[in-house]
Amino acid sequence: IFLCKRIGSVLRLYNFYPVCVYLYVYVCLFINFQKLVIGQNGILSTPAVSCIIRKIKAAGGIILTASHSPGGPGGEFGVKFEVANGGPAPDIVSDKIYQISKTLEEYAICPDLRVDLSRLGRQEFDLENKFKPFRVEIVDSVDIYLNLLRSIFDFNAIRNLLTGPNQIKIRIDAMNGVMGPYVRRILCDELGAPANSAINCIPLEDFGGQPPDPNLTYATALLEAMRGGEYGFGAAFDADGDRYMILGQNGFFVNASDSLAIIAANLSCIPYFCQMGVRGFGRSMPTSTALDKVAKVMKVPVYETPAGWRYFSNLMDSGRCSLCGEESFGTG
Repeated sequence: IFLCKRIGSVLRLYNFYPVCVYLYVYVCLFINFQKLVIGQNGILSTPAVSCIIRKIKAAGGIILTASHSPGGPGGEFGVKFEVANGGPAPDIVSDKIYQISKTLEEYAICPDLRVDLSRLGRQEFDLENKFKPFRVEIVDSVDIYLNLLRSIFDFNAIRNLLTGPNQIKIRIDAMNGVMGPYVRRILCDELGAPANSAINCIPLEDFGGQPPDPNLTYATALLEAMRGGEYGFGAAFDADGDRYMILGQNGFFVNASDSLAIIAANLSCIPYFCQMGVRGFGRSMPTSTALDKVAKVMKVPVYETPAGWRYFSNLMDSGRCSLCGEESFGTG
């Protein structure tokens, strides 16, 4: 859920959790938020959440997610809070939220309110004049994020790679998480990859019975397909779309540290960095120094941080970091 005034929030979860979406709508209503913006069917990837927070200038966002853990009614279910820069809340914000939570004695809900999460557009509710009209806007889960990607990458070059005379075949596993609609829409519909390039693209409540963790243990369908030698590039995403695994032809595994270094060494192929330049790199402490070797050649600084994306957010906001990554395949 996104709030467009005062306190912003984003709610992103899988489409079998409408009850949870409604619960957060009810609570936000009685906190007297004026407007909520929700991804269609309750689905938004974590990168898309960050993108939309910044675009609509929300003050923050709420994300409901099992991340890479087992999901479903008997699985895990977590809550993340992101701030106005689109990144995770810093410790000072999280600690303040926790302290306030210990003082709460009651909360109110409006169980009769029904929001159609499948219908794009604005919905308005008159709550007997107790509050101002309560507005909910359902937005396309992919559109805003797709437009951001168009401004960063050379879509024509990628499309030619996937459809031209020297095309490569790719295999992308969404692991039945939130990334399915993004993979279909961006790689297949927009960039021309064949529909059978994408697998496990329907978000499921329990992720198909497997933890949606993009590694060699759980992304076995992708690994087996890549080992056959038919595909030149393979990737798998975790449940909320902020981590990935890369495989080369014949199932060659590219570890997280090398993946980050390879991207850094090839930033000149990405129009955004050609225009904006490269100010520096960031990596978590457990990530190898492969990135440092690239940075030395490019003559840009490297910042080593504790594990956690909130530290990267600080570097980016200060203008010191253009690319960062961690040992668990998170890159941005």
